[in-house]
Amino acid sequence: MLASEHDQVVREVERVPGVSAVEDRLEVHERPDDVPALQGGAGRSVPKPELLQENWAPATRLLVGAAGAGLFGWGAARRDLPGLGVAGLGALLLGRSITNLPVRRLLGVGAGQKGIDVRKSIHIAAPPEELYRFFMAAENFPRFMQHVREVRVTGEARWHWRVEGPSGIEVEWDAEVTRTEPGRLISWKTVDNSAVESSGTVRFVPDGDGTRVDVRLTYNPPFGALGNVVAALLGGDPKRQLDDDLLRLKSLLERGKASGHEERVTLS
Repeated sequence: MLASEHDQVVREVERVPGVSAVEDRLEVHERPDDVPALQGGAGRSVPKPELLQENWAPATRLLVGAAGAGLFGWGAARRDLPGLGVAGLGALLLGRSITNLPVRRLLGVGAGQKGIDVRKSIHIAAPPEELYRFFMAAENFPRFMQHVREVRVTGEARWHWRVEGPSGIEVEWDAEVTRTEPGRLISWKTVDNSAVESSGTVRFVPDGDGTRVDVRLTYNPPFGALGNVVAALLGGDPKRQLDDDLLRLKSLLERGKASGHEERVTLS
């Protein structure tokens, strides 16, 4: 370590959250002469401005989110082409602040099936084998998934989905079952060129007098995570929808009737 850089390096290490003490064992040299480790190499990178970093500080997210919300509301109220552009910019800023995701991932560029990742669990008083059979019968999904209009089996391990999106717009896609373990696990993913790229896994874990159903969904909606934020602003939050769907599933299998009024403390 060069003497001219020593103090700054120690100070920066001391500022790292959680560091209570620093034991300095650096070998300090006034000049780099005859010290191979101090010869050449890449120079120190200049810290990026806050707005250009991938992870924003809470204060930055709050300020940008407030500005984005204002722009979104003002643009949406205009109901014209310039207003649409302003609303889009506001949604982008608001989405960036809420999700703290890089812009490329926010817009779904190169995100594949990993734009959004949702994990939920719920306990259901039924054996794993029964739950597995219920999920494998794709026509059961509309019985507890509120926005699913229809699921049809179109081939071996292949399902066609018809789903109601925000503002009542219907979206359709095909998915294929990629892995099954009777009584334990089901995995699937959408086929190529689908309107909504997604994949998911449902695990059935014995838990006391019933089963813990673990659901993991990864998906990349149109316009990436930004599309998810806009949908939430319009009343179509997929994460909350999954909460409600699982509560209806629990009620359907335990009481014979799908209802979304169970206690949310059963979810994690």
